[in-house]
Amino acid sequence: ELSKSLISIDAPIADVQKALFDLDKYPEWSTQIKSAEALARDDQGRITKVKMSIDAGMMKDRLTLDYDWSQAPSKLSFSFNDADLLTGMEGSYSIKKIDEDTTEVTYEMGVEISMPIPAMMRKKAEQTTIDQALEQLKSHLEG
Repeated sequence: ELSKSLISIDAPIADVQKALFDLDKYPEWSTQIKSAEALARDDQGRITKVKMSIDAGMMKDRLTLDYDWSQAPSKLSFSFNDADLLTGMEGSYSIKKIDEDTTEVTYEMGVEISMPIPAMMRKKAEQTTIDQALEQLKSHLEG
């Protein structure tokens, strides 16, 4: 069961997709992502593997994620490859056009962690991370 939240952004869908698809530029708008380095790309130049340094409260780690573009541009999914502390992470961004100037983004994410943390605390950390990411994406695009 993934944690999930959605937000409405006053920006055209193309701008929102560009922000979410430029995976190595995430540190420019997300305070949780300290660095992001593309490790692999597909034949269309889209990033398929990223090494990130994250600092989201309880989740402070260096991790590698694999990105699945099969449902793009309406959805971009990611799955766990490797990390120092986390033992799993998966999720997706779903992007929906409301009208010419409004886009809705749904962010789903779940993490697994090696440390013994109560499920309730883990869910709360997931939700906080999601909500903060969406708020920062919104303020970046509405700038």
